[in-house]
Parts: sequence; C-alpha cells; structure tokens
Amino acid sequence: MIGGFLTTLKLSAVCLFFSVIIGVVGAWLQGSSFKWTRRFVNGYIQLFRNTPPLVQLYFFYFAIGTLLPTVENDWGGESPLLGNFAWAAISLSFFAGAFNVEIFRSGIEAVPKSTVEAAEALGFTKLQIYKDITLPLAFRVALPALNNNLVNLVKTTTLAYAIAVPDLLYESNQIWSDNVNVTEMMIFLLIAYFVLVGVLVAGMNRWERSLKIPGYG
Repeated sequence: MIGGFLTTLKLSAVCLFFSVIIGVVGAWLQGSSFKWTRRFVNGYIQLFRNTPPLVQLYFFYFAIGTLLPTVENDWGGESPLLGNFAWAAISLSFFAGAFNVEIFRSGIEAVPKSTVEAAEALGFTKLQIYKDITLPLAFRVALPALNNNLVNLVKTTTLAYAIAVPDLLYESNQIWSDNVNVTEMMIFLLIAYFVLVGVLVAGMNRWERSLKIPGYG
C-alpha cells in the first residue's frame, strides 16, 4: 500500500510538472508569427481536449508503444523501450497540457497591451517580453483556473490502473482481491485521495495569495 501511494505521488508530480511546461511552451507557440506553428498547437489542443483520456492512454501504450524498439533486459529477454509508468506520465501530461495551453493563453490575453508595447519600446525581444513580463502577469491571472486543472489531473492519474501502473488504486485492488476487504480498502482510497488533493489545493491557494498583486486581477 505504501508503495502504491508513493507511485501515485511520483506520477502526480511528474504529470503536474510536464503539463505546466507544455502549457507555458504551447501558449508561447500560439503567438508565433508562423501560421503552421499556430495550426500545429491548435490541432494538438483539439485532439487532446476532444478525446477521452483513457482512449489516449490506450493509444500511447498499445499503439505507439508496440511500434518502438525493444531492449534486452537483465534475464536475456526483451522489454519495451518505455514501461507503463512512462506511458502513463506521457499521456496524462499531454492531456492536461492541452488545457493548460488554453489557460495560459487566456491569462496572456488579460495582460494589458500597453504593458507589452512599453516593453517593446524599451527594446525587449519577443522572448524577453514573454518570459519576464507577459508570463509572470499571465500566471497570476491564470492561477485559479490552473489550480482547478491540476487538481483534476491528480484525480485522473487513477486511469493509470488500466495499464497496470502499480499506483494506489492498483495496489488496493490487489489487496482486496486477496483479503476480500473491499469496504475497508474503498474507504481508505477515498480518504487517501481526499487528503492528497486537499494538500495540493491548500498549497495552490496559498501560492495564489502570495502572488496576488493588489488591484490587479
């Protein structure tokens, strides 16, 4: 059970980190001067927002995973290049990242154009404006919506059970299958995820208050 809980924490942390990175980079690319770059990002958003996350997980694991080369393992056999944990992290990060791109885009659009124009007049490059001016202001505006999406992402990590990632749900299933203590394990699962998500929400709310600018958003 402890191992399953640690796996859930690890998977959640990896997915949270990379989904935010995808959101930041995707929002930057949406403002690209290249038409096909914008179309690529918009296509990615539509694909991952309009399909179920479980279908995406199966697609990555069973479709793409079978196309990759295998590697020799320690006992002389062949193992997949990427394991089930890696595919779960990749799939869920891309899924949540699509929503994060739109969240950061809405925050960027809330930044006054006069602020950007002032930075341009001072000789800032486009990347410097995004990194040092637009993104910090947009992040403060987008943080409430980002908070909600990251909470949903932590709860969505339970889908990793479908490809046998040994997370909290998977290990709980193994325990109640052996000990026939379904009620006790379901109560534990409910409490465990309530505490886990509650800690994340409390941390995000505290972070939001610390970044709040009086009179702005």
